[in-house]
Amino acid sequence: MKLSEVKKVLETLSEVKFILPNGTFVPVHFHVTEVGEVNKKFIDCGGTIRQEQVINFQLWEANDFDHRLAPQKLKDIIELSEKVLNLADSEVEVEYQQDTISKYQLNFDGVHFLLQAKFTDCLAQDKCGIPQEKIKISMKQIGANSCTPGGGCC
Repeated sequence: MKLSEVKKVLETLSEVKFILPNGTFVPVHFHVTEVGEVNKKFIDCGGTIRQEQVINFQLWEANDFDHRLAPQKLKDIIELSEKVLNLADSEVEVEYQQDTISKYQLNFDGVHFLLQAKFTDCLAQDKCGIPQEKIKISMKQIGANSCTPGGGCC
């Protein structure tokens, strides 16, 4: 979800709620302690230089149980960050402390913001020798009479 999309959604909400991948809500007394731009320049295992840019929101909860971040207040924080930091309209990534700091992609289901798990991956699979995963099926699934000489099923 891009930063401009987040701002448009905030204009339609009466409250800001984030749902974790396991279906639980981030406690409603959370704070957004950072809005910033993260630039990553790296080289993958195949030798290709890559760059990534995201807008980062950091969610934090304290013992301030009466705190509620209103949609307009979050939009104001975002707009101040855009102005002061000259932010691009990039994808938003959310950090949230659990057992460790977790990073999530951000989406919206029409009512709540969804924190979606991010996963590592090899960006140069064609260069580092990782074999393509083959689909395993049993002969029972194919059918005993469907295998012919030269048909490639055996």
